[in-house]
Amino acid sequence: MRQAKIFYDAIYCGLLTETDDGEYTFAYDEVYITDYPDQFITFNMPVSSELYTDKRLFPFFEGLIPEGWLLNIASNSWKINRNDRMGLLMACCQNCIGAVSVEPIIQENE
Repeated sequence: MRQAKIFYDAIYCGLLTETDDGEYTFAYDEVYITDYPDQFITFNMPVSSELYTDKRLFPFFEGLIPEGWLLNIASNSWKINRNDRMGLLMACCQNCIGAVSVEPIIQENE
């Protein structure tokens, strides 16, 4: 299982998880839900206590990953397979252009 904290303008807003089964979940933080009920990260995922789940990385997060020559540089530099979308997201998107950033959570056994 891999996880990343998601921030909106430096405010912790939720947790993105890739399960051991290869599924993805996103859950908004309860404090964020209370304090920022109208500040969603994407129209497709409005602020809610609902757990969002998908068999693929959510399109919004997929869109944060570099493309083209920049993807090649990132993949080669960090030795990450281009198909490892969660790995690329966690490696490349800590300081994105825009309001959303991704902070990997390092697991004890890594």
